[in-house]
Amino acid sequence: MTAPATPPFPGVGDAGPQRSFGPITRTDIVRYAGASGDFNPLHHDEHSAHAAGLPTVLSIGMFQGGLLGTYVTDWLGTASLHRFRLRFTARVWPGDTLSCSGTITEVENRGGQEARVVAELRCVRQTGDAVVHATAEYMWRRP
Repeated sequence: MTAPATPPFPGVGDAGPQRSFGPITRTDIVRYAGASGDFNPLHHDEHSAHAAGLPTVLSIGMFQGGLLGTYVTDWLGTASLHRFRLRFTARVWPGDTLSCSGTITEVENRGGQEARVVAELRCVRQTGDAVVHATAEYMWRRP
């Protein structure tokens, strides 16, 4: 009986499955506020949001960051995640549906059993507007 083949490293251009979240509700936002300790009234109080010139309350940016983090770790795992960087590009409002996607953009072989793998990630709303861009860097090791 032969040993199973060692799985290959992900390849440049490999894409993760798209995943959607939402529509985002005020309850989602308030739950995240409770979990994170971010009780800025712009995230839960309509009067405060209007006083700040906003049309309504807005989501906490790290909520979307957390969704993107969940997406990438469901796709590529957690064990070899080395770095995760986020850049917020737009606000998210109650009612938005968010879709996360990712593509492998770099694979740097570092010797037969190890590689540095970089995935570019995006979180977009239903209109196609990007709300978060991210990069996940893995130090991938074959078992």
